[in-house]
Amino acid sequence: MPFPSSPRIPSGPRRRSLLASAAGAALLVGCSGGSGPVSPDAGQSAADAARARAARDSEALAERYDAVIAAHPRLAGRLRPLREEVLRHAEAFGAGRTASPKASPSVSARAAGPGRDPGAVPATEKEALAHLAGAERELADRRAGALLKVPGELARLMASVSAAGAAHVYLLTESDG
Repeated sequence: MPFPSSPRIPSGPRRRSLLASAAGAALLVGCSGGSGPVSPDAGQSAADAARARAARDSEALAERYDAVIAAHPRLAGRLRPLREEVLRHAEAFGAGRTASPKASPSVSARAAGPGRDPGAVPATEKEALAHLAGAERELADRRAGALLKVPGELARLMASVSAAGAAHVYLLTESDG
């Protein structure tokens, strides 16, 4: 006599999740599948450009953190560790400078309602956290999308930093209660 199928959902990972993980692991190994011969100099300059952009993006994100901290000082304790990690990401990508510990007056003066200026800090703490989470999410997604275009070591670094950005999104959006 056959057993009836169980109505409960399996607790383990789904097949699609495993396939996506396997595809991601292949990317992390540093596989490259170029369509033709590329000179080493062209690949290196593209990698250098990607690394420089990643460093600038991390510095710009740190400046957003500075602006939110300046506009909402009560969030400083929660945001400073994330900001410091973003600065370490910039350094890992080879940033030549670091963002200032305090936002400049012109940056903090941009605190305004949503929708005015993409760099403006929303007026409420909750909206400011959502603003930072959105910036982290967009940057993490962009870096994840760039993995196929960069060589192995840089791809691994970008994957790691992208994952850290996704963790920052979670930390920025989790409730305190």
